[in-house]
Amino acid sequence: MKSSAQIPVWTIAAPVFAAAVLFAAGLELGGFMVIFIAVGLACSVFAAVHHAEVIAHRAGEPFGTLILALAVTLIEVALIVSLMTAGGEEAAGLARDTVFAAVMIILNGIIGLCLLLGGAKHREQSFGLDGVSASLVALGTIVIMTLVFPNFTVTTPGPYYSPGQLTLIAIVTLVIYGTFVFTQTIGHRQFFLDGADDSSPHAAIPGNGVTAASSALLLLCLAGVVMLAKKLAPSLEAAVQRLGAPNALVGVIIAAIVLLPEGLAALRAARANRLQTSLNLALGSALASIGLTIPAVSFLSLYMNTHLQLGIDSKSTLLLMLSLFVASLVLRTGRTIILHGVVLLTVFVVYLFTTVIP
Repeated sequence: MKSSAQIPVWTIAAPVFAAAVLFAAGLELGGFMVIFIAVGLACSVFAAVHHAEVIAHRAGEPFGTLILALAVTLIEVALIVSLMTAGGEEAAGLARDTVFAAVMIILNGIIGLCLLLGGAKHREQSFGLDGVSASLVALGTIVIMTLVFPNFTVTTPGPYYSPGQLTLIAIVTLVIYGTFVFTQTIGHRQFFLDGADDSSPHAAIPGNGVTAASSALLLLCLAGVVMLAKKLAPSLEAAVQRLGAPNALVGVIIAAIVLLPEGLAALRAARANRLQTSLNLALGSALASIGLTIPAVSFLSLYMNTHLQLGIDSKSTLLLMLSLFVASLVLRTGRTIILHGVVLLTVFVVYLFTTVIP
């Protein structure tokens, strides 16, 4: 196989443009900067998708999807930690809202859209049941322990863990996520391989230089996505307030922006009839989001001696349980059709609607 030695110029220009927009935004040139921030955000997202695909092609599955999920999540954690540090007690529920939004967007929105588009084009798609089952087992356990169980403990009233409980949950979450990564990459890597990947031997494998450059550019693009999203947040908050919608909607929008690179990569894989890769991206992103974010903010909260609000309300709990139940049914046979995508997207629409109108 020959190696590709070219990187599209626009994927190099995207992070440069994002940096220029961030510099200009710091000068407070006026309200019209919102347009440039949005454009820079879109360019960074599409460039990140390209570089992620280059790395995934070079590393092979499931390492490629894991690299993208970890890169996005680590930057997301950095963003949440910086906001929590600046916000103090007022940001006690920020991590919970962001993680919950990410899980709902991935579980219902991204996977639902992948199944819908894939089913519309290919009628029926298949994937490895063992890998997806392992992902759902790990995800379901972590989600319930971090977002639901705090509502039922009695040592500390309300949706909070006591310091000892929070320490235990953070460690357990890391253990489960670490074991999942070991299973995905070493223990049972074959569970997560996409048979369709072997059907394209003609595709040129990127060389070491191109892969290294794409890795650096990917991090720059993802950093641009998060920093531009942070710049966009005040405008979004103002717009949400004008609409009279709850502040939780801002978290949903920010989570959706941060997840765009992975979401677009998953959709492209589904349209190419590589559903296994789509599910690796989606479920891996959900696991990385909650498996790394919760321990990070938990230890930060313990260090800062602040109260970390983790438990979600009863409405959100019901929607979360429904999402896990429906996703488990949809992905139980290893084959999907367009109906499965429609059902998941319906749950996602209900989640968005009830977020705006509780």
